[in-house]
Amino acid sequence: MSPQRESIEKFRAQHAPGKLLILPNAWDAASARAAEDAGAEAIATSSAAVAWCHGYPDGEVLPAAILIAAVREIGRVVKRPVSVDSEGGYSSDPAQAAQFVCALIEAGAIGINLEDASAPPDLLAAKIKAIKSATKARDADVFINARVDVYLRNLVPDDAKLAEAIRRGHLYCDAGADGLFVPALNDLEGIREVVRAVDLPLNALVQKALPPIAELKAAGVRRVSAGAGISRAAYGAAMGATRMLLDEGKYDAIFASSGDCPEFNKLFGN
Repeated sequence: MSPQRESIEKFRAQHAPGKLLILPNAWDAASARAAEDAGAEAIATSSAAVAWCHGYPDGEVLPAAILIAAVREIGRVVKRPVSVDSEGGYSSDPAQAAQFVCALIEAGAIGINLEDASAPPDLLAAKIKAIKSATKARDADVFINARVDVYLRNLVPDDAKLAEAIRRGHLYCDAGADGLFVPALNDLEGIREVVRAVDLPLNALVQKALPPIAELKAAGVRRVSAGAGISRAAYGAAMGATRMLLDEGKYDAIFASSGDCPEFNKLFGN
């Protein structure tokens, strides 16, 4: 078995029934290595956080070449499986989206998030099929976490969101998806309904309204990701320290959390 397939099989096992994979999303090599050192069993990226750290807004504005290079940088410093937020696959053409995902796999990714956003769900299903076909032709594989944006983007009225999320879940499962991501679905009963209805590991997104990990696991959730949350916390701490230094001439905020910073020279082998 190739190293890529060994890694993806390990990743699949982390989504097995009864397990819950926690992903503190990274945005560069340093944040990925820090997450691994803290005990993360796998590394996932946040599209927003990766875009921001390179000076771009979220939404497939970050040049694809920069994203691919970032994936290579992360893969160079971590040993855990790496899943990449590929947004919509950087194309509305399923064949081109598949080529892009194959490039991510060559850079070291074994999984992707792939979102439907405001596009017709049939398009995401077509992308999933094209990606699975393209990776199989290359004797590779990829874990596709299909993202349903019904709640996140308010695509339908509130009383229709759950049924629509489940309908899309069935569609993406039939197309070959390996996981289902329904960000902004935060109530436990709705979560239980999706778990019961769709035969895919359910991924929840960390938000203030999301129940604690233990309750999510009891409800059947098998993956929880932080999205851009940790990067926001990091940049928020940096902004707070910068403002205190500039506005008050004080250093307290700089040292409030700097002691928690990993010894990166050691982590990177020096």
